[in-house]
Amino acid sequence: MNKMSRLRLCRCLVAAVVLGPAANTSRAQTAVQSAPDHPAVTIQGHTFTPRSILARNMGTQEDQTTRFPPYKIVGNIYYVGTRTLSSFLVVTPQGNILIDSTYERNVATIEESVKQLGFKFSDIKILLGNHAHSDHQEGDALVKQLTGAQVMAMAEDVPALQAIKPGGKEHPIDKMLHDGESVTLGGTTLIAHLTAGHTRGCTTWTIETHERERIYNVVIYCSLRSPAVLTPAIIDEFNHSFKLVRSMPCDVPLGDHAAQYNMQEKYAKLQGGGLNPFVDAAGCKVEVDIEEAMFHAILNEQQKASSQ
Repeated sequence: MNKMSRLRLCRCLVAAVVLGPAANTSRAQTAVQSAPDHPAVTIQGHTFTPRSILARNMGTQEDQTTRFPPYKIVGNIYYVGTRTLSSFLVVTPQGNILIDSTYERNVATIEESVKQLGFKFSDIKILLGNHAHSDHQEGDALVKQLTGAQVMAMAEDVPALQAIKPGGKEHPIDKMLHDGESVTLGGTTLIAHLTAGHTRGCTTWTIETHERERIYNVVIYCSLRSPAVLTPAIIDEFNHSFKLVRSMPCDVPLGDHAAQYNMQEKYAKLQGGGLNPFVDAAGCKVEVDIEEAMFHAILNEQQKASSQ
């Protein structure tokens, strides 16, 4: 069987699978409904609870799987995800890098977006991710099947990734990364920063990209959303992660969920021309502010409950 035949076969198999992926998005909605509606924090005039943050991030089942119009963000970085689940394409002269495959059922959607931008899906040479949850990295095995890309992941997230097996597929890991390690392709370098808490290997990516003779510091934040119960180990991880992300140079804030950086609002402004709204140094720490305030509110609530 030649390579093209194998690609067609893989796509046919994906099209035939419906129940598994549908169950995943259904579980996501259940998680939203079961998230606590306390404590509440107010940042820049907006009030958030754990439930409202998760609902904002995930949207509806349709939002999680509906293709958002692909577009150039800045420099050589493009958006190829859905309405609420981010997926980024980093384009280089020696092939491309995909960050976050999202759900397996979304891989065909991502491929369509890559092609609409004028690039070849088969030119993806490296596949990266933010963290080991199905809504961000379930599609890794299929992307590797279709492109042959090298799958790289933070070492601390590898056990959780290996437990993600859509349709029984083994989760591919070609290279384990460590905090501060760089990934370079075609003159573009991404640096992997361990920002644990949400998962053990939650990875924030930083990239320098060039546009109109200017260098922009792009930060693709990993989720900083706290779990309902904070253990001593998780508390230590978050304290380290909040301090680290606040120290990162940032001109363009991005994240694993589109709502974390007001993607749809900025995209609408982008269509109107003028200055690029994704260049938003003033907005780089807004999501950090929300999540750190929520972290401390959850911790305070937990400590009060344990002292009674």
